[in-house]
Amino acid sequence: MHKGLLKTWKTDKGFGFIKSDTLEHDTFIHISALKHMSRKPKVGDTIYFEVATQSDGKSKAVNCRIEGVAELKAPYQKHCNQPHRMAKSNFASSFLGKVASISIIAVLGFVAVNKYTHYQSNEQFNNHTPVITNADLATFDEQYPKVVIPKNTQNFTCDGRQYCTEMRSREEAVFFINNCPNTKMDGDGKPCENDSRFKTEW
Repeated sequence: MHKGLLKTWKTDKGFGFIKSDTLEHDTFIHISALKHMSRKPKVGDTIYFEVATQSDGKSKAVNCRIEGVAELKAPYQKHCNQPHRMAKSNFASSFLGKVASISIIAVLGFVAVNKYTHYQSNEQFNNHTPVITNADLATFDEQYPKVVIPKNTQNFTCDGRQYCTEMRSREEAVFFINNCPNTKMDGDGKPCENDSRFKTEW
């Protein structure tokens, strides 16, 4: 940090020169380097500053302050100092965030509608489920008579046997004549009546 006196100042153009004992040449100073001060500079002010080299090779004073003069608080500037690239990034991230939020809301809405539809269908099913009363039970046997299958035919199956000699009982022979194809027994209603094993069954 250098210290010097403001040697010249052109108010109409907003610049001047600082003379410092620590530098060989006078240093150019622009009003923009002092915009944070509570008043404009005037010749004879003591200036504290740093030196920066410009693109044309000339030096200028930066980070300046006037001795004994209060600094202004920097006003709140929203997004002023952010580069354009950052603004784009913020836009992209906020846009993607909105899209993601909308997608999540849509999925949750779809799941909720699905569950509600499923609940409604279950309610309709429950509302249409018949309820059997005592009166229904009293007339049940009349409406739905029992079908009794003889025990001796329950285990008979068509297994390819065709002749009386292969039958185990008269009932089995009757079952085969009535239900199984390609049997070789007489079809007069009394199959295997001449078989001595079944004489007592006729």
